[in-house]
Amino acid sequence: MRSESVARATLLAVAARSWPDEVERVAAYLRESGAESRIEEFSEGTPTAEDAAKAVGSELAQIVKSLVFDCDGRSILVLVPGDRRADRSKIAAAAGCSKARIAGADQVRDATGYEPGAVAPFPLEHVEAVFLDRTLLQHPLVWIGAGSARHMAALAPTELLRLSRAEPMDAVETAPEGPAREADQGRS
Repeated sequence: MRSESVARATLLAVAARSWPDEVERVAAYLRESGAESRIEEFSEGTPTAEDAAKAVGSELAQIVKSLVFDCDGRSILVLVPGDRRADRSKIAAAAGCSKARIAGADQVRDATGYEPGAVAPFPLEHVEAVFLDRTLLQHPLVWIGAGSARHMAALAPTELLRLSRAEPMDAVETAPEGPAREADQGRS
């Protein structure tokens, strides 16, 4: 009897445990959209694209960096592979602004509802446009930030394109110079 009640209490504790609100928001969006995906939690965290690739066991190119750019005061989200750097001039041209710069932490939070380093590409609070680098579409599976630096979601890149309502483009610099990290925003 005692082991049965311990097992029941453990099951209830596991069932009652929930993810942070930001991760729940991503999970709900994925469920409501009918997307085939999975969210995983990593105890060591995944603050950089390199850390994320190691944690999930994928190529660095399959990690999606969700970068917020300030384009003449507007917040633009750009999704690029973890092994590449975003090209600011290409982003500025696509967004129709004079200059694109990496957004600061406050702008990232205000625009997305997520902390820098934990930005999910959906649902977004106040982002005017989303661009996705076309090279992400060549993979069978990509990994995105899921609302915290410890959670990531895996999905097909076509689902990422659909759910983020992104416009595909060439968003990266021409020649990668090793693993690239965008300033101030880490992995996502």
